[in-house]
Amino acid sequence: MPEPDNLPPLRAVIAAHGLSAKKSLGQNFLLDLNLTRRIARAAGSQGAVVYEVGPGPGGLTRALLAEGAARVIAVERDARCLDALAEISAAYPGRLTIVPADAMAVDEAKLLAEHDTTGPVRIAANLPYNIGTALLVKWLTSAIWPPFWRSLTLMFQREVADRIVAKPGTSAYGRLSVLAQWRAQSKILFDVSRSAFVPPPKVTSAVLHIEPLAVPVAPAELRDLETVTAAAFGQRRKMLRQSLKTLTSDTEPLLRDAGIDPTERPEHLSVVQFAALARAWALHR
Repeated sequence: MPEPDNLPPLRAVIAAHGLSAKKSLGQNFLLDLNLTRRIARAAGSQGAVVYEVGPGPGGLTRALLAEGAARVIAVERDARCLDALAEISAAYPGRLTIVPADAMAVDEAKLLAEHDTTGPVRIAANLPYNIGTALLVKWLTSAIWPPFWRSLTLMFQREVADRIVAKPGTSAYGRLSVLAQWRAQSKILFDVSRSAFVPPPKVTSAVLHIEPLAVPVAPAELRDLETVTAAAFGQRRKMLRQSLKTLTSDTEPLLRDAGIDPTERPEHLSVVQFAALARAWALHR
């Protein structure tokens, strides 16, 4: 295992810079170095260029570098954390680039190109809870596919992680499940206790690893898949012939063309069936 850096313990860094997690930013600082290094190894950071979102005081950032990341490009919107991150950058010369920005507004492909990074990167992040799902959807719905990322190793609330990997017929299965599984493979690696964070969140977290598929599991246009899943799961307790009326008043021909029983409910459709529904909608819209 690589030698640990000679930086102060993270608690001391937080105290020295007067940092506290902001609820408005969805922050929960991860302090356990053994845990952050486990996440870094799961991300395949050794020798890789890693894109990190929301590093905060830098717990995961330090782990990624200690585990041998060739370079970390970290996007942080909280200006309070920049000095602490600059100290990490000084300890790992030339290997940490800090970008003060809002990750939701970043054009990642452009940003990486500006920093002389070509080819897909690995993304690793203890995502702020308030934007985690939105960021994942952003990365899953990239107009260019395969995307700019080679893998995602992300921290989510366990409930969100369950939704991402959920199978048809389960209560957690929904629109996020379909979007995630249509052109990526996801796996929950391990749970993270509330006590690992400062302050402790109210829920258990989980680390999820996602890899993009070269091509989707079934053909469909992304915008059509997003449209039909939004309509179907917008009224998930209703039969599809009813819930899809937000798209068209006459749903029977649409469902017939997709080869789907009109009395079926959305949580029982497979990703392949949703793709078929999206293709049918493309002909009807």
